[in-house]
Amino acid sequence: MKSYRIAAIPGDGIGKEVIAAGVEVLHAFAEREGHFHLAFETFDWGSDYYKRHGIMMPENGREILQPFDAIYFGAVGAPDVPDHITLWGLRLAICQPFDQYANVRPNRILPGITSPLRNVEAKDLDWVIVRENSEGEYAGQGGRSHRGLPEEVATEVTIFTRAGVTRIMRFAFELARSRPRKLLTVVTKSNAQRHGMVMWDEIAAEVAADYPDVTWDKMLVDAMTMRMTLKPWSLDTIVATNLQADILSDLAAALAGSLGIAPTANLNPERKFPSMFEPIHGSAFDITGKGIANPIGTFWSATMMLEHLGEKHAAERLMKAIERVTADPDLHTPDLGGSATTRQVTDAVVAAIYGANE
Repeated sequence: MKSYRIAAIPGDGIGKEVIAAGVEVLHAFAEREGHFHLAFETFDWGSDYYKRHGIMMPENGREILQPFDAIYFGAVGAPDVPDHITLWGLRLAICQPFDQYANVRPNRILPGITSPLRNVEAKDLDWVIVRENSEGEYAGQGGRSHRGLPEEVATEVTIFTRAGVTRIMRFAFELARSRPRKLLTVVTKSNAQRHGMVMWDEIAAEVAADYPDVTWDKMLVDAMTMRMTLKPWSLDTIVATNLQADILSDLAAALAGSLGIAPTANLNPERKFPSMFEPIHGSAFDITGKGIANPIGTFWSATMMLEHLGEKHAAERLMKAIERVTADPDLHTPDLGGSATTRQVTDAVVAAIYGANE
């Protein structure tokens, strides 16, 4: 029997609730499947850890995570800790050193969920957003001078490298090629950002020459928001910079019904380092402890983790169980307009797993 070591990092807020639910579902699924085992080890890193130790995770945190097959991450952020400390101290402190440069965010309308877009059905909105995850606007370059003085200066330097843009572009073209429509949209802002974004456009054209079977076009990011809203059926695979894809993927999740259902994979495609899987909804302290957090995004992230581990058929089976649950409006959490609890949705997915014949 195959065995996979998974590092679970619940983090902050509802991250603790949804990761607990995800681990429960994955244990049930592995037991039902019977041909692989998942060994979880949970780490209490996050804002509470920071309040005790002054750091978000141990100095040797990455060395601790290195041997694991994957990382299952909840959320980071707390109202009483500055956001730049929580993000750079934990999530980005894992993503960047582990070179998880491909952030993949599938987005579609699941059964039973209604898009806020008028007359848009599941067949009209089925996207995958590829976010460059290692450089760009979140490269961490910059600084502040003359703090507190009238002439204070703050710089945030966007870094684009030919190597970084080329590898994410190839990843996106490969992903587009693997999907039925073989359609890719490259998003930039090259009319105003005439250096880095123009290089993105140029490299996209260079890489496209190696993928004659993929139809591609490009959009300015502001126009892209309109296209996502008014013509969702015209899109399939999307690639954009770290910041732009971060924003677009939140819009995409809302258009598909809720931020609570959206999954993420932070991939190191070469598998030199473990990849990390997480819902995109954040710590949501306004509902923490109320038992109403939507765990669907965490469960969907688990399917991506299984697929990355090589368990493609298992990932498909788990996704079917998730879809059977979302199809029932009585099992919708408040973010979807229902009244179901995290516990009820988790129990329903476990029941769907054990009740499945295929």
